[in-house]
Amino acid sequence: MIRGVELAEAGPVRRRARRVREAGLGYLLLLPALCVFGVFVFYPFARNFKLALYQTPPYPNLPSTYVGLHQVGQVLSSSNFLESLVTTVLFVVFIVPAGLLIGLFLAVVAQRQLRGIAAYRVIFSSTVVTSVAVSALVFYSLMNPVVGLLPWLGISPHPSVLENTTWALPAVAVMAVWQFIGMSFIIMSAGLQALPEDVLEAAKVDGASTWTSFWRVTVPLLSPTLFFALVVAMIYAFQTFGQIDILIGYQNAAYEHVNVLIYNIYTTLVYEENPGRAAVMSIALFAITLVLTVLQLRILERRVHYGR
Repeated sequence: MIRGVELAEAGPVRRRARRVREAGLGYLLLLPALCVFGVFVFYPFARNFKLALYQTPPYPNLPSTYVGLHQVGQVLSSSNFLESLVTTVLFVVFIVPAGLLIGLFLAVVAQRQLRGIAAYRVIFSSTVVTSVAVSALVFYSLMNPVVGLLPWLGISPHPSVLENTTWALPAVAVMAVWQFIGMSFIIMSAGLQALPEDVLEAAKVDGASTWTSFWRVTVPLLSPTLFFALVVAMIYAFQTFGQIDILIGYQNAAYEHVNVLIYNIYTTLVYEENPGRAAVMSIALFAITLVLTVLQLRILERRVHYGR
């Protein structure tokens, strides 16, 4: 009897010890990744908050001056930051709806049982593996005012598209949308393949048209995928940098009209050599991205249908 009680008490102890060992092993396996993140992500992120409190001197080789939160208010209320923020919002508006709608359209087309459709799926998703540098060079060649696509079509804008203060931002947005289409297509295709076939067949049996079935059945069932794609697209749009740097650059005449927030941070740090202002803007960009993501999770997720 006593032996049985001892064995019964030893069972939970062994299970607890096994859980501790498994947790320790898990943290040990995560330790290298945490070290890498700590050095290259967490430490620079924390250092930004310190840099934001120090004002860079107007002349080199002089020590930075501690100004506290005065610099934060000065940067956030400056015309340079506000114009950059407006440009960023316009850039996001150009990219997000177009990227989601085109990706959804291509995913719906790729769901059809046609001969050779697998090749089209590879083509539709190929943009996700294309590097920013290669894509930018291709689009730069297409928009070249001498040997590009527009002169071949008989259109010769002056100044060129990438130097035009009106069309430079939409031109860069076109390339960013093209590169995001691959990711959007993959996400939408995965969501469409996971939809329950019996529900779609029931809609057809009830006499629903193709459009009614898509709008009333497919879209509500696809809402978790659409919501996830929206969050990913927003973050991607706010972090778009390489396309602007390669296609436009700091010396371009249209620079002020494509100076999105992340590129403004780069030019402030590299060309103006003002890490204090750059730190303030980087924290602001992080806060904007975080707030928008939280709002989407709090508000838009209520309309998401997680069906079984």
